[in-house]
Formats: sequence, structure tokens, C-alpha cells
Amino acid sequence: MIKTLHKMGLRSSMMYGAGVVSIGASIASWFISKEFEPAGMDRADRWALFVGEWAPTFFAIGVALRMEELEMEKGRETPEWQEQSSDIRRPTRAGV
Repeated sequence: MIKTLHKMGLRSSMMYGAGVVSIGASIASWFISKEFEPAGMDRADRWALFVGEWAPTFFAIGVALRMEELEMEKGRETPEWQEQSSDIRRPTRAGV
């Protein structure tokens, strides 16, 4: 499934962004529901929890897509790249 999503053009950064937006939407839905719905605080809490539960799913798919991206990058490294002299700095994946 992850390979198919990656082939369709979905990237890890998109899913991380969707997770952050989901957290913001959860907070916004709580405020909006609390202020504008007559059902009160219980309904506002339910809306916020419902929307907030999407974030971990988006982040998990983002991690899986990042692993797929790293695997694809690994496959693109050529033997020439690996045999280059040590005086050339190689790009690192620190912080990824």
C-alpha cells in the first residue's frame, strides 16, 4: 500500500503536514463547537477528539513513506558514488 501511495505522488512531508493540520483543526473544532453549538462542552470535546485522532495516522503514514523514500534513494546510489575519493564531502541524512 505504501509503495502504491508513493507511486501516486504522495510524499512524507505531505503526511506530516496533514498531521499538523489535523492537530490545529482539532483545536479549532473544539473552540468553534464550544462557542456556536447549543449542545455544550460534551459535544465540543467529542468533535475535538474525533478530529484529533487523525493526526497519529497521518504521522504513521508519513514515517512509512519516509522509509520508502530512503529505500528509493539508496537504490539510486551508483558504485561510482561509493568509490569517490574521501576528500569530497558526502551529503548526510542527519536529522531525517
